Amino acid sequence: MTCTALPAATPDLATPPVAPAPMAYAQWVAAAVALARQAPRPIVSLFESAVPEPRALLRQAVLATVEPDFSPRYVSAFGDGNPFVRAMLAQSHGVDIDQVLCTTGATGGLALLYRALLRPGDRVLVEVPGFDLFAGAAQVQGIGVDTFTRPAPHFGIDVEQVAAALRPETRLIVVSDLHNPSGMGIPRDTLVALAHLAQARGVLLVVDEVYGDYADKASRPGPACALSPAVISLSSLTKIFGLGVLRCGWIVGAPGVMATLRDYAARAEFGVSTLSHAIAAEVMLRADAFADHWRSHVARARPRFAAWFARMVDAGLMAGELPDAGCICFPALPGIADTRAFSEMLIAQSGVIVAPGEFFGQPGHIRIGFCLPDAELDAGLAALEAALRQAAGNRLAI
Repeated sequence: MTCTALPAATPDLATPPVAPAPMAYAQWVAAAVALARQAPRPIVSLFESAVPEPRALLRQAVLATVEPDFSPRYVSAFGDGNPFVRAMLAQSHGVDIDQVLCTTGATGGLALLYRALLRPGDRVLVEVPGFDLFAGAAQVQGIGVDTFTRPAPHFGIDVEQVAAALRPETRLIVVSDLHNPSGMGIPRDTLVALAHLAQARGVLLVVDEVYGDYADKASRPGPACALSPAVISLSSLTKIFGLGVLRCGWIVGAPGVMATLRDYAARAEFGVSTLSHAIAAEVMLRADAFADHWRSHVARARPRFAAWFARMVDAGLMAGELPDAGCICFPALPGIADTRAFSEMLIAQSGVIVAPGEFFGQPGHIRIGFCLPDAELDAGLAALEAALRQAAGNRLAI
């Protein structure tokens, strides 16, 4: 059989070419993993920001859903989501069940928020550094994006700066707590001030809380949506429970805004999986066991990483602070401006993957996820240290 090449398209010289969108973080991770797989050695995923998947506990939840017969919680998730998941979330958030909407993960929830609440000409205000989809999911809809800075090393929020960045067209302020990529928490008084600002200015404050439960109750007594009708909480089972495979997320907010979101979801959102959210219901019934899983992993990994990180800071190879909770941090790499190039060199040399700051809007930094088994964590940190020392030596040799 002879294959004939298709003729090349004739360019329309009167129409300017469309510039490709910048590479998204998820695209870079896929390319990074592909690069790491080219060498016959283990990949160390220091870019991961979740705890390891709890497979034994997940297997129990799956079996409880389907064996010996389908669980009573195996019901349609069409529309608002699995009613058992919604009821448990309503109870934990202290709201009515109609104030809870299940989504296909937190990223699916973010996209739904933007599609349901934003119109041409609207704008969103997002944090920098921050999760690239906060801006990217708006930009693909043609929504304008403005930013405010969360400066290192504490990555705090200046509420006056946020207020000054608001425009008449701003509809949403979007933040993360705990912060992605730094893991730093928003002090409660700052979050209260942001909620009051949003309510006074007639905008909505969306708080991504996927890492929130790592924080203790003293610093984070409850979800942000409890602070004001102008606040929406967004979260999932992905980071804390290590269950990204279930794609179970949720949105919680005031009755009026949730009615709008539920109406939109009923018209256009059909991707929530009945099976995976039924399993999620079984997970939530066993929440204590899953919480023990993440707490044990963080309790073991944090001291190992903290000791290593302190040595790197003392040696001048890193700068910054370790957050009080969780399993990620976002240090600066002194003397390394192009952290994407550094990260790709690290992959090629050792198969270790860290997340470049460029994808969070802050070159010169990397995000490290350190909730890994001991041997894997030690090997990854050793390779990262060797690359940092090599880079420092090269600078001294110039």
